[in-house]
Amino acid sequence: MKKTWLVLLLAMLMTLTACGGNKKEAKADGEGNVIENLKIQFVPSREPDEIVTKTEPLKEILKAKLAEKGYDVKNIDITVGTNYESTGEALSAGSVDVGFIPGGTYAIYDDGAEVLLTATRKGLSIDSEDPKEWNDKKPTEKIDDQVDFYRSLIIAGPSAKGQELAAKVNKGEKLTWEDLASAKWSVMGSSSSAGYIYPYLWLQKNYQKGLTDLPSVVQADSYPSSVARLASGQVDVMVGFSDVRMDNAEKWQKEFGRTKSIWDETNVIGASDKIYNDTISVSKNSEIMTDDFKKALQDSFIEIGESKEGKDIIAIYSHEGYKVADDKNYDGEREAQKLLKELKN
Repeated sequence: MKKTWLVLLLAMLMTLTACGGNKKEAKADGEGNVIENLKIQFVPSREPDEIVTKTEPLKEILKAKLAEKGYDVKNIDITVGTNYESTGEALSAGSVDVGFIPGGTYAIYDDGAEVLLTATRKGLSIDSEDPKEWNDKKPTEKIDDQVDFYRSLIIAGPSAKGQELAAKVNKGEKLTWEDLASAKWSVMGSSSSAGYIYPYLWLQKNYQKGLTDLPSVVQADSYPSSVARLASGQVDVMVGFSDVRMDNAEKWQKEFGRTKSIWDETNVIGASDKIYNDTISVSKNSEIMTDDFKKALQDSFIEIGESKEGKDIIAIYSHEGYKVADDKNYDGEREAQKLLKELKN
């Protein structure tokens, strides 16, 4: 009799354990498909208010795409970092889940961030390391060819010093370090590929110097701010992605008070090596970032980039679409960061 009761008791315990385990697993699965809050942050390569307004429709479109893949996202929060580094730090800390960041920023913060997608862009009518070619063939225009790279341009403005530098380049003369050091420069944050890293490498390649060797350098919080400084004559030279002037051609006259066009009053005085395109990266320390959810995000953003309404949104960054990223493609950025670190020490 005792033996019978012992067998029955063991059977009951096994049943309860199995039921309890199944219940826990089902609960975990159910909760895993519900995302209460997805936090996305953009870097300020455009005016922050403009980015927030333009990307507002992304919330509902992304929710719908993720729902198709089994994820119920209750809320999507879109913000703009105060600078490139703050977005990289937020990804590393897990306070942001998804970041739209340049390759240079990703290379610095890849301990805490994982690249999911690389942006594709329309090619440009001009693509050369020869600055004079950019000036001879301007204005720069977009073409239909898709490319996964861009360049950093060193652009001289309408100030007397800016025009002096441009005149030398357009005569086919090579600028001296003294020429460049006599100008006032506007740059972006130190993790910006086009706004800092590649201009630094361009100076190193051509003059064995860097941005930190220039006597007069100011850091802008966005490219439009930098363009505004160039227009006002506060700076003689700015650096930016190719071709930042296309995005600011209308503002040049309407907002920045110039009477002539941006193409008439600015000239390229330097062009960097190719830079691999921007990324959509995710936080390695985000609690919601499972492998399945990362795959859902990848597929969703690719589909958004293929739709007309999606293209209208991502055009804020001059993105045309996205493709699955290969972390190895950013080894060049890592080498650039390594060189910069060595040069600064």
